[in-house]
Amino acid sequence: MARRDMFTSGLEMERSEQISRKEVMRESAERISQNKRIHEHEEHFKRMNEDSLMHAPEFVIKPRSHTVWEKQCVRLHCTVSGWPDPRVVWYKNNVAVDPLANPGKYKVESRYNVHSLEINRCDFDDTAQYRVSAMNSKGELSAFASVVVKSRFHRVPAPSCQLYFGTTLIQLKSVNTHIVDKFGVSFGREGETMSLGCTVVIYPALHRYQPEVQWYRDDVLLSPSKWHHMHWSGDRATLTFTHLNKEDEGLYTLRVTTKSGYETYSAYVFVRDADAEVEGAPGAPLDVRCLDANKDYIIVTWKQPAVDGGNSILGYFVDRCEIGTTHWIQCNDTPVKFARFPVTGLVEGRSYIFRVRAVNKSGMSHPSRVSEPVAAMDPADRARMRGTSAPWTGQIIVTEEEPAEGVVPGQPLELQVTEATKNYVVLSWKPPGEKGLEGVMYYVEKCVSGTDSWQRVNTEIPVKSPRFALFDLAEGKSYRFRVRCCNSAGVGEPSDPTEATTVGDKLDIPSAPGKVVPTRNTDTSVVVSWEASRDAKELIGYYIEGSIVGSQVWEPCNNKPVNATRFICHGLITGEKYVFRVRAVNAAGLSQFSQESEPVEVKAAIASPAPPYGITVLECVRDSMVLAWKQPTFIGGADITGYFVDYREIIDGVPGKWHEANIKAVSERAYRVSDLKENRKYQFQVRAANMAGVGIPSLPSDTFLCEEWTIAVPGPPHDLQIRDVRNDSLVLLWKPPVYQGRNPVNGYYVDIKEADAPEEAWRGVNNKATETTYIKIQNLKEGESYVFRVRAQNKAGVGKTSDVTEPVPALTKPGTKEIVVDVDDNGVISLNFECGDLIPDSKFVWSKNYEEITDPSRLTIETKGNKSKAVFNTPAEEDIGIYSCLVTHTDGASASYTLSEEELKRLLEISHDHKFPIIPLKSELAVELLEKGRVRFWLQAEKMSANGKVDYVFNDNVLSQGEKYKMNFDKNTGVIEMIMESLTPADEGTFTFQLQDGKATNQSSLVLIGEGTFIYISPHFIEYLSYEVTPECCVILKCKVGNMKKETSALWYKDGHQIKADEHLGFTEGITTKDSGVYEVVLKDDRGKDTSTLNLTNQSFKDLMNEVFSFIANSSTPLKITSTDEGIRLYTFVSYYNDLLQVTWHYKDSAIAFSDRIKSGVVGEQLWLQIKEPTEKDMGKYAIEFNDGKGGLRRSVELSGQGETHSKFLAAAIAERSRARVAGGLPDVVTIQEGKALNLTCNISGDPVPEVTWLKNDREITSDDHCILKFESGKFASFTITGVNTSDSGKYSILVKNKYGTESGDFTVSVFIPEDVGGKKK
Repeated sequence: MARRDMFTSGLEMERSEQISRKEVMRESAERISQNKRIHEHEEHFKRMNEDSLMHAPEFVIKPRSHTVWEKQCVRLHCTVSGWPDPRVVWYKNNVAVDPLANPGKYKVESRYNVHSLEINRCDFDDTAQYRVSAMNSKGELSAFASVVVKSRFHRVPAPSCQLYFGTTLIQLKSVNTHIVDKFGVSFGREGETMSLGCTVVIYPALHRYQPEVQWYRDDVLLSPSKWHHMHWSGDRATLTFTHLNKEDEGLYTLRVTTKSGYETYSAYVFVRDADAEVEGAPGAPLDVRCLDANKDYIIVTWKQPAVDGGNSILGYFVDRCEIGTTHWIQCNDTPVKFARFPVTGLVEGRSYIFRVRAVNKSGMSHPSRVSEPVAAMDPADRARMRGTSAPWTGQIIVTEEEPAEGVVPGQPLELQVTEATKNYVVLSWKPPGEKGLEGVMYYVEKCVSGTDSWQRVNTEIPVKSPRFALFDLAEGKSYRFRVRCCNSAGVGEPSDPTEATTVGDKLDIPSAPGKVVPTRNTDTSVVVSWEASRDAKELIGYYIEGSIVGSQVWEPCNNKPVNATRFICHGLITGEKYVFRVRAVNAAGLSQFSQESEPVEVKAAIASPAPPYGITVLECVRDSMVLAWKQPTFIGGADITGYFVDYREIIDGVPGKWHEANIKAVSERAYRVSDLKENRKYQFQVRAANMAGVGIPSLPSDTFLCEEWTIAVPGPPHDLQIRDVRNDSLVLLWKPPVYQGRNPVNGYYVDIKEADAPEEAWRGVNNKATETTYIKIQNLKEGESYVFRVRAQNKAGVGKTSDVTEPVPALTKPGTKEIVVDVDDNGVISLNFECGDLIPDSKFVWSKNYEEITDPSRLTIETKGNKSKAVFNTPAEEDIGIYSCLVTHTDGASASYTLSEEELKRLLEISHDHKFPIIPLKSELAVELLEKGRVRFWLQAEKMSANGKVDYVFNDNVLSQGEKYKMNFDKNTGVIEMIMESLTPADEGTFTFQLQDGKATNQSSLVLIGEGTFIYISPHFIEYLSYEVTPECCVILKCKVGNMKKETSALWYKDGHQIKADEHLGFTEGITTKDSGVYEVVLKDDRGKDTSTLNLTNQSFKDLMNEVFSFIANSSTPLKITSTDEGIRLYTFVSYYNDLLQVTWHYKDSAIAFSDRIKSGVVGEQLWLQIKEPTEKDMGKYAIEFNDGKGGLRRSVELSGQGETHSKFLAAAIAERSRARVAGGLPDVVTIQEGKALNLTCNISGDPVPEVTWLKNDREITSDDHCILKFESGKFASFTITGVNTSDSGKYSILVKNKYGTESGDFTVSVFIPEDVGGKKK
């Protein structure tokens, strides 16, 4: 029985143990299954919310091997992923590549996880194995590629790639891409949608070929999400933002990758705050993230907004929402200023999203963009879920330890204060070290420093996470903290307490940034740089604000903090001046603003110009060459100030060192390089310079041989320019050739062909040579591109062609304006041009006949904004020509206008009508007799306004309404009449109606002469005879007459003698005393006559001459000094000289007494004073005084020894007098019979005595028995050949030289043989 009971109890115990074991296994299986579901759930969220997990480097694209030709460039590139970002190093045969040690040889770049090594001008030493190593804290990985450099004499096929389309294999050398139709800097607002797109040209064109297209923001690769979508349509890449937020602000980069390489394009996107619901409310916070997530605790961080609404932000509210619901719960009752907040009270295993709102005294901001979802769970579980799980086999293996039941947990470990602010304190610790404990939770206790009174903080519910945030602590007090573990078995011992912690912000607000420096960038942007905040901790970035000078209105330049100390502020107004300020931001808040920057004007920055190109030779002599080149395609935003030329010698194909040809910049695009060696080969390079500096040199030119040109025809024209491009015409300009040939250039031929046509398509534009250096080419085909070249000709023929121009399409650019001729109300004639594509540095350049106008005497240039006006000062025949206007720093904006003789005449007539507008009359003043002896005077005007008025004049007296005169003016019909009640002898005289309507005037007169009962109307003078002196010193006699008809004659008389029509009247060839006299004009016809007389004798003639002298004096030029062979000459020019003009020369305000040493005179229009052999006593002030009968006019000049003026002219006079000269005695040609003696003598002068050298055919000769050379007494040089022969024929020269100068005399010797002698010799 006992055994049965024992067996039964044992069986029951075994059965109970089996049941217990099954339950444990079932529970373990359920736990494993639950962990698997959690892992799958976490993997799902991991895919939805890609997290930056740390992993070792990985080569997405490895570098590939290359075989290249010698002197070519090669680039190895790869794409590397990894976190943290790997450090990439390139090796050549296991030796690190150092670009600084080999400048120009290697170029290493790293952008957007793409790393490249570029090797320039490969040679045989570059054949090697190259390794790229990527390393971060998680590991290191390498990839290899080989570069083989081949000689040109052993060609191998170029690298290729193979593409399969269906069953067809296509083998390609390379697939290239080019990004066009690019997006620019973009501006959006929160809540809006936006698309960025670029067209990608793939060549060769491949159907269904898709390159790898990637988008980056601030160098971080973007993935599709609910916020942005990527699309590729086969030729266009698009990035679309469904709902813009400030987090979307940044630098966006499109990268298109093929097997042959990649191409990128970047532009910035700015996102402004949405309009606040309450005026003055701040902008929304941004970049909300979740950190340190635990079972029931998460830290939420964010970034402060740039816009505070004009009032300081009081703090922030944090809201949470559980995934799967739409209910938002506010996490904090009072706003927190710190941009970090611990959220507690979460349910373990559930996921949440968070948002933040800012508040100031005006109201609440919009909520921020929500954070990514985050689960409340233990970090260890999260780490296990992130790890790689083994495949499910269906078999459950229990490896867990049995839970320790009834064991009280030990002390928490490593308790510390991780964060302390005035609002809260965060504690963290590690669980106790015992294994197998289940259901461990924690109690947190606090104690005021200096006491031992511990108080439990979470009395009701223990916390599950080893993190805890304590609120409601007294700011400024010090506390200590400790933690206890608890489970179902009880509460364990407390941990070691922390050090005393004072409640308050431990993180200080950063200090204000340092000096802010703005620099020009583009027409709408400025680069702002600043000094970083000193000793700033946990710095998030910087906000920049800009303000137009004087406005006091500050606008944010960025709405997302930037980490660098340099930022490009876009969207500015061109031409305005801005100031900038910067402040730093961290979690504690925003710093004070920096000091304001200096003002900067928004305009394009200036850069050094691109290199010139197209170097050609215009002329070559034995030791020099004239080069020409084309202007750089990019001038750097500023006018080019000059060019620098370098040259090097080429010996047996090997180039030597570069040498500077000019130290001072040359402004023209042509330069003579001197000191070269004849029959040597040279290469040249040119650099352009502007105010930003000197640009990089051009490519070396072709190799040119330095040998003298002896061809008879001219060299090539150069510097071809295109102007006034329209749909069917353009203007071509050029400069004459430097090498003229044997005869001067007398014309040019222009050739044209379509840009893509073969060489055989060249055809001439002009059949007859043009003498000008410009031509208008017409009858072009719209849209067709053309090229041009020019050839010069002289008597010997047509010379070399110029360089061909760049292709020019015949298209009128949108917005192109033409020159408009205008005559204003004052009669001023002007040419007007407008351009809408100006930049601040653009200038209007006016030209006449395509030469820039620099003399303001004929034209006055006025420019305002985008309009320029050329005003004619005194239009005349000398102004006839082609006027053009070019606008610099534009895409060739220009126009031209031809002012012909007929057009000038038309404009002058219009000008006169505008200056002196006339009221048109339908009928002149007429008279008729009415009944009862009344007389009616009347006329009719074509049109007069209501403001028009009439004056009735009789013999220069104004008549008024009364008993005798009745006036009437019908403004509707224009009839003006005056009724005179009776006619008496006192009414004999001139009646005039004077009309005025604004500026317009007119008058009509008639003369009444009574004889008995008849009335005669005769011609008469309205203005009597007078004279006028013109600026050209011409005297014009003039008068104004009225009541004329065809039969009326006008006879001129002088001193009673009639002046015939063929005699000169008007003194246009100069006035003399012979022109003194009494002049008379007689008007006469069948109605009567009138006479006007002008007395030009005695004092009247003197007054006339004084007026002429006044014009001459005012036309005189400033007094100048020059040196002559006799001494010093003072002179002035006048526009016209008259022999009656009286001038007086003064020295030190006293009239000069003339002598043999000091003389005065007149040559043409030049009045001069000659001082022979000047000395120090002649220093002082000289003046010439013109006598015009009034105050006179005096011109003066100072001949002083204080500076360089006197000594310079004195030295020049001495040099001119003392320089070496060949006075004479040498014939031009000497023809002499063979065997005769030749003797020539010439006079030599100069002090000191000159050196004498004789030359034959430009080579020096010396005296010998055959040719005797003598120089005697320092004055006489003789040349003697004792017996000439045919070898003595040639060109001979004598060269005399002293320190003041050199002079030569040439003669030719021709030796002939008499015919009889010649016959005998034969």
